[in-house]
Amino acid sequence: MPIKGLSHDAIEQLRQFDSPTVCNVIELFDVRPRDAGYMDSRIQCSYPEMPPMIGYACTSTRRCAPGARQNDSEFSLTQQIETFDALPGPPVLVYQDLDSPSVAATFGDMMCKSFQTFGAVGLITSGCGRDVDQVRELGFSVFTNGSNPSHGYGYSSSMGLPVHVGGITVLPGDLLFGDANGVTSIPNEIADEVPQACEDYAACEAAVLGYLGQSGATREGLAKAQAECMSMMAELGKRLSRA
Repeated sequence: MPIKGLSHDAIEQLRQFDSPTVCNVIELFDVRPRDAGYMDSRIQCSYPEMPPMIGYACTSTRRCAPGARQNDSEFSLTQQIETFDALPGPPVLVYQDLDSPSVAATFGDMMCKSFQTFGAVGLITSGCGRDVDQVRELGFSVFTNGSNPSHGYGYSSSMGLPVHVGGITVLPGDLLFGDANGVTSIPNEIADEVPQACEDYAACEAAVLGYLGQSGATREGLAKAQAECMSMMAELGKRLSRA
């Protein structure tokens, strides 16, 4: 069944929040375990000052070591860009680096600029990146396992298959949200409800944060605000839960 992508307005609404809020909201839907669906600390945000990256996974594997091409297919940058048309929204390139440890960089500035020109909003790799200053100037979000000055013998050895990055499996078309805190997937079956749910969740937290922003806060007052927050979250959870 084709994936229905989020509208531009829904993406912009979701962009007002951060990945911890998104993860908290997904928990309330109860559609997956709380320790699933987000990338681990091997995947780091290269530009934490940038706004959240939201888009749909375009998956590839990558090799940079010599001598493997004879057993692999090899896909060009243009071929990868052509696969963007099958996605339900803005593409996010997701690369599994098949070299362990990484031999060289998965991407550089020309690669990122090419993807960005044709609609991509970011790139995630279990390997390394390079041209970090130039890519920052592009305003192109990248998430990596480090940096490396060389591209080695780099080439894409598969496209459009599941990849394993940061401890999770990413499928083509998975909705991904990344920011300074890290990267999480958003299950497509609940995606259209998540932006408003984030608004509602923020209202719950405001019961505590708003109280603490006042002068003369007391421990008793904080306890009352926390109880109000928990009650609001419980009601929100009842409304959202798929369990």
